[in-house]
Order: sequence, then structure tokens, then C-alpha cells
Amino acid sequence: MKNTMRGFGWMLVCGASAAYAAPGAEGESVGWLGYLFAGFFALVIVTQLVPAGILFYGMIKGIFSAQEKKEPSAAPIE
Repeated sequence: MKNTMRGFGWMLVCGASAAYAAPGAEGESVGWLGYLFAGFFALVIVTQLVPAGILFYGMIKGIFSAQEKKEPSAAPIE
């Protein structure tokens, strides 16, 4: 158990040093490829809103529409 905790501590120390050494931590801009990536996923979400809106409209219409209940007609027994 002691060796496991010691190994875990070394993993934390080594991992933190690699994160601080990563380039681009000064706040560089995203660039056009990053905006294209985000825009693609925004487009996917917006296009999924259209069928969701249609289904929601149909659900609300079905809930609030006055439906006549038909009683089953009795077939004559011969």
C-alpha cells in the first residue's frame, strides 16, 4: 500500500510538470480551424432543433386537441 501511494505521488508530480511545460499557455488566439470546429458542432445542434420543434409541436397539438372517442359498435349476433 505504501509503494502504491508513493507511485501515485510521483505520477502527480510528473504530470503537473508536463502540464506547466506545455507550449501556448500565454493565451494565444484559437485560430480559424478552431472556429470552424466549433461552428460545425453549432450547425449540428441547430439542425437538430428543427425536427425537435416539429415533434414538440405535434405532441402539444395531440395533447390539447379535442378528440372524439368512438364507442365500439356492437356487431349483430347471427
